[in-house]
Amino acid sequence: MRSSARDPRWLAYLSQSDAQMGFFSMWYLIFKSLLSGLIIMAVSEIAKRSPAFGAFVASLPLVSLLAIIWLWRETGDTARIADHAEATFWYVLPSLPMFLALPLMLRSGVSFWLALAVSCALTAALYLITIVIAARFGVRL
Repeated sequence: MRSSARDPRWLAYLSQSDAQMGFFSMWYLIFKSLLSGLIIMAVSEIAKRSPAFGAFVASLPLVSLLAIIWLWRETGDTARIADHAEATFWYVLPSLPMFLALPLMLRSGVSFWLALAVSCALTAALYLITIVIAARFGVRL
């Protein structure tokens, strides 16, 4: 929970009725969904014009940063945020080969949907391998 010393508006939020808090929670979820959708739409529109710049924008950790900000806003739990950021690092590593396998298959004549499915399966397998290997080194994912 947040302390009132850090955010004095928190006390006003606590005094609202449950119905009002539910109403604001729903709008907050809608806002988060719209913002996430806008980011995805922007990346796809940019990529139509410049695949390299679209890839650059997509590679920015915008989703992770938004998730961290929202996690902080909703919980104020720095330990949870630290765990999330560290786990994100470990999960990014096994996802990287997908971005080499997909173009390789597409350029080799594999159909789009098959190449995408194989790339996703490869990533899932690499996630599982990463979880097992990380556990051997004391990293819990």
